[in-house]
Amino acid sequence: MKRKKVSIVGAGPGAVDLITVRGLRAIQSADAILYDALVNKELLKEAQPDCELIFVGKRSGKHSFKQDEINRLLVENAFHYDHVVRLKGGDPFIFGRGHEELEYVESFNIEVEVIPGLSSSTALTALSGIPLTKRNINESFWVLTGTIENQQLSKDIAIAAQSSATLVILMGIKKLPLIRAILLENGKVDLPIAIISKGSTAQQRVIYSTVKDIVDKAQQEQVERPGIIVAGPTVALASPDYLIEKAAAVWKA
Repeated sequence: MKRKKVSIVGAGPGAVDLITVRGLRAIQSADAILYDALVNKELLKEAQPDCELIFVGKRSGKHSFKQDEINRLLVENAFHYDHVVRLKGGDPFIFGRGHEELEYVESFNIEVEVIPGLSSSTALTALSGIPLTKRNINESFWVLTGTIENQQLSKDIAIAAQSSATLVILMGIKKLPLIRAILLENGKVDLPIAIISKGSTAQQRVIYSTVKDIVDKAQQEQVERPGIIVAGPTVALASPDYLIEKAAAVWKA
């Protein structure tokens, strides 16, 4: 008799080919898949023809499943099928509530496997040419959420803004004016900042600016979600202006 199993799988930051090999194998062997709104739907084509596909996505301003409902659906499907995949955007343990789901499912004595995914915080910055750390420039980076459970801005941003670290803020575009105000309060007026919109997809756009001008620039460019905010000196290393200046310096040399 097969032992029932739930696999909590990170689908990566958006592009269909940025899932891990292990994650892809889990999708291909699943009897049922519960997937989120940010999961690339092309991945679902890798499932078996008779696999049950269940959308449980959450989207701002639209009806979405509550976490308790998702937890119950996971267990109900695990009792019905041998292998259930919970497919989540990015990495399930980085602002993904993956551990909450693991605890709930395990409380029913159901085996749980966790398969990490590429987080947008590190994958999208790398794809955009933004190093999160660089020798002689900075020594660390912070990954933060822009919005906590009660829709308020995370207080950790004010703490991180006092450091020299690169700040990577997920789910923060709606809070961009508040984030800008905090950075300005900490003297980061000319700090390089970027917004990576719809990263790793064909619609990816990267908007570069400084903290003082970023809100106006985002409005002018009509930045769309989902997206992440990256602020710090290393952002300048990937900006078009920096690359032009560097090329000019090499040419003069």
